Parts: sequence; C-alpha cells; structure tokens
Amino acid sequence: MFEQELEMEKKESSIVPLLLIVSLIIAIVGVSLYFVAQSRRVLATAEAAPVVLASLDTQGPAMLHFQTGTIKSSVDEKPRDPHYRLLEKAGYIRVGKEASGKTPVSLTPEGKAFLNEITGVKTSSSKDGNDEYAVPLAYRKLLEIGRITMVSPSQATVEYSWKWETTKAGELFDAAGPAVKAFNTWDRSTLISKYGANFYHAAPTRVAVSVVKNEKGWQISNEY
Repeated sequence: MFEQELEMEKKESSIVPLLLIVSLIIAIVGVSLYFVAQSRRVLATAEAAPVVLASLDTQGPAMLHFQTGTIKSSVDEKPRDPHYRLLEKAGYIRVGKEASGKTPVSLTPEGKAFLNEITGVKTSSSKDGNDEYAVPLAYRKLLEIGRITMVSPSQATVEYSWKWETTKAGELFDAAGPAVKAFNTWDRSTLISKYGANFYHAAPTRVAVSVVKNEKGWQISNEY
C-alpha cells in the first residue's frame, strides 16, 4: 500500500510541471496568433471614409470676402481690385466714385438675391461700420477611397480622390469660366491667388494621407 502511494505521488509530481509547460505553450501560441492576426488586419474603407471626410470638412470651403459701405482703400481691402470688379460686372454690386480716399460700394437687388441663394453666407460688421460678407465658393467633396496600405497595425496610408462642389458664387469665380477669363492675365492671377478663384471643374485631386489609431480611433497623423 505504501509503495502504491509513493508511485502515485511521483506521477502527480511529474504531471504538474507538464501541465504548466503545456499551459505556457498555449499562452505563447495564443499571443503570437493574436499579434499575427493584428498585423494582417487591414483598415477597411468604411473606417477610412469618415476620417477623410472629417479632414476635408476641417479644411473648410474656398471663400470670397468683400464689403459694402464706404470703404477706405487699404492693404487688406481694395474696392478697385478685380473681385469687386467681377461682382460689379455680374450686376451684384455697385461701385461708386472714390472721394477723399473712400469708395462707396452697395449691393444691388440682384446681389441680395444672389447671396440669398447661397447657403453658408456669413455677414458681420467691420470696425468702420461696413458690412462684411464671407461667401462660400466651393466645398471639397470626397469621390472615392483608393488603396489602403498598412504600415503597422496602428498606422496606414490612405489614398483618396476629391473634387470641388461649387456654389453659384463658385461658378462665377471659376478660373476657366467666361467671367474670370474676361480679365487680363494679371487680374486673373490676382483673382486666383488672393480672392478664391480656382479651376473648380478640373480633374479630381488625388491625395495620400497617413492615419494612425489611438484611444480616439483612427485619425489623420499630424506628422504626415
């Protein structure tokens, strides 16, 4: 009986380390499989799209800024610059004669109707008491999410394309449109560089951005 008990104790003492070793192997294999699965995981288009859309929204629309009232010409505001003349040619504002360095500018009835048709127009008052207008010209619209390349389980490069979606004001300030093309080369260049004119109906723009995953989910990398 005593010998049988010793034999049983020997078997039990040899089984316990074996079970520990087996458990350790299972744990290591499980962790390895988890990291392999994570490394092979691809950022889905459905996950990437909201990140890209948020980035486009953050950039905001292309804007046109102008004033009405009695405007004193300055570095920031010149009522004889081409954006005022473009609006005047379109019949939306009336620019009077300059007197004592100040020029009267007013909205026409057509101009008021024009602004009322555009969503997102913002008005404010300048320090001189003039009315300031901020008019959206065009918004960036996502066309498609292209190739997604995983750099690591928490970082990816996302390729996408977008195009401009214009407002009525954007159509007027389209650099390839008749209103802008009617100006000379210098004025067209000024309209594009300073006053929001652009080739709004050009081919879509293709972009590649780096996105990273943190506690808030996937976001555009600030280091890109």
